[in-house]
Amino acid sequence: MSDLIANVDGGVATLTMNRPKARNALSTEMRADLCDALHDAERDPAVRCVVLTGAGEHFMAGGDVKGMAESMVGRSPEQIHKSFLYRIHDLHPIMFAMRRMPKPVIASCRGAAAGAGVSMALACDLVIAAEDAFFTLAYCHIGTSPDGSSTFHLPRAVGIKKAMEIALLGDRFGAQTAKDIGMVNFVVKTEELEAETAKLAQRLANGPTHVYGNTKALLYRSLESEFESQLQAEAEYFADCASQPNFREGVTAFAEKRSPNFKAI
Repeated sequence: MSDLIANVDGGVATLTMNRPKARNALSTEMRADLCDALHDAERDPAVRCVVLTGAGEHFMAGGDVKGMAESMVGRSPEQIHKSFLYRIHDLHPIMFAMRRMPKPVIASCRGAAAGAGVSMALACDLVIAAEDAFFTLAYCHIGTSPDGSSTFHLPRAVGIKKAMEIALLGDRFGAQTAKDIGMVNFVVKTEELEAETAKLAQRLANGPTHVYGNTKALLYRSLESEFESQLQAEAEYFADCASQPNFREGVTAFAEKRSPNFKAI
């Protein structure tokens, strides 16, 4: 059975990390398959929104720590350094793919999101969590610093002091706390997570996909841009959107006091 299940329905690509017995801990196969699936979703015009979730009772409990321990047996510090450098770099194409994706990416979390699971959720554009979801960055508990872009996204989501607390103490906290500090957008009843995720994803899939892509690009570049260059980018992206059929449909629908019917472009 594959470590990742990809399904496209109604404009939504659902990518399910599929190692439920291991709390969906990242395997080499899962990393490769997830990267491929994200690239497929980016190129597929039928996909207008992406959902990342986990099979079973958990979102994703980080890396395969048991496998890490086994991989170090009989190896020198130099060999271990080289091995883990490559291993961590293998995660980066996934983070780049989610950031670059010109379509909304939703993390749908239940149960544990630990270590790289937190990193993965933070790298998504929106996070919806079940009431039973819990989060812990946890890297300090295995004697290492965080990876998976969490040190980029976490301070920007919660502020530097709170990020320090989460990273240095590695404490576990619930979905409502995650929402209160800015890591999670929506918290729903556990039994309603799948339905509420589908509702959110379909809402986005029915929207102006090209506009969402431009909006993502603007918001993410704002984290590093100077004021003048950001305003120039806003003008260029707005003009780009205005030249598309969905803009004509949007302003016409507004004038006619009806809901717009946006098309995939």
